Amino acid sequence: MTAWLTIVGIGEDGLAGLGDEARRAVAEAQVLFGGERHLALVPERAGQQRLSWPSPFSAAYETLLAHRGRPVCALASGDPMLFGIGGSLAERLPPDEMRILSAPSSVSLASARMGWSLQDTRLVPAHGRPLERVNLYLAHGVRILVLSADGQTPGQLAALLAVRGFGDSRLTVFERLGGPAERRLDGLAAQWTHGPCAALNLVAVECRASLDAQPLSRRCGLPDDAYAHDGQLTKRDIRAATLARLAPLPGELLWDVGAGCGSIGIEWMRAESRCRAIAIESDASRRTLIERNRAALGVPNLILVAGRAPEALAGLEPPDAIFIGGGLTVAGVAEGCWDALKPGGRLVANAVTVQSESFLVGLRARIGGELTRISVAQAAPLGRFDGWRTAMPVTLLTAVKPCQSTRATEPESSPATS
Repeated sequence: MTAWLTIVGIGEDGLAGLGDEARRAVAEAQVLFGGERHLALVPERAGQQRLSWPSPFSAAYETLLAHRGRPVCALASGDPMLFGIGGSLAERLPPDEMRILSAPSSVSLASARMGWSLQDTRLVPAHGRPLERVNLYLAHGVRILVLSADGQTPGQLAALLAVRGFGDSRLTVFERLGGPAERRLDGLAAQWTHGPCAALNLVAVECRASLDAQPLSRRCGLPDDAYAHDGQLTKRDIRAATLARLAPLPGELLWDVGAGCGSIGIEWMRAESRCRAIAIESDASRRTLIERNRAALGVPNLILVAGRAPEALAGLEPPDAIFIGGGLTVAGVAEGCWDALKPGGRLVANAVTVQSESFLVGLRARIGGELTRISVAQAAPLGRFDGWRTAMPVTLLTAVKPCQSTRATEPESSPATS
């Protein structure tokens, strides 16, 4: 089919900033879609139908596709493929039915104003997404561009940076980039006194850590004190070994079963920004800890499920990897996890007690895998000297589900729950 849909990226300078091809697409369209702000940038033309995007926006796709086959033009901000409608429509239409004519994005304009190379700059969208995602990237010298949700975002961002020990960071707010009303505001996060900004704004952040800041690596094995916890925490060295076996890859989903304070799911997501995780936890106070930790550590999109496995697993999206940290010996938990795991997926289960270790030995006999016992000792004061204090050893089962797999069956008699 000949391309009937043209998506035109338009900036604050309106038609004046468009090339000839984009202007023709706008002029020749029988139907012109866009937000009210975009449509206001284009003069009306006799015989052309102009339609604003509906609310909620999810209904826009059905409305637009109802005109399939007619010359249609959709206006989008800047680059339609950068958090814009272009990417969403590309998932719904064959490439030969649409063409995309991009304009400079606000991100490109801001990097040009700041003199920053885009490939060395972090981009964090805050429209329709939690602002706490910024926490994932905080480190001295890092440059971040934040796509604001509204005029309150710069002030909220300044407060967040100050609390995290980055109050010396320099903020630059750009309002209405690329248009005649463009404006720039500068200041330090800890001294931010500007009021609400224009709703259409972007914030550039040059991160500067104070002496008491505690920047955290995105590599696995964060310090234990990075988490709020009640003792139900996979300790640092064991956590690093566990995540190495879970082996997060872009776009993959993890089930963290019996999540405790959420450390495994959180570090799975921190390791690769496109990874997703579901934390399943039955204890209400621990779910509160997970909520606190996921925001503080920059992965507020971690999904939290209240409930106890195996019942709480029903209906969840099949995972690419599973960690069982709690409830291992509860009847049906290990079997339900193995059956739900995608072919080629990884299952890692940790055991501390004799009973749970015995269960892992039996589980390995049924599904295969590798058993590893890890013992960690740390130096601690012993009189005038230091001595080694050994933590309880932890046994890890790591199993990869084959592409053709039989169901994992429960043992005839399960050990007592640990």
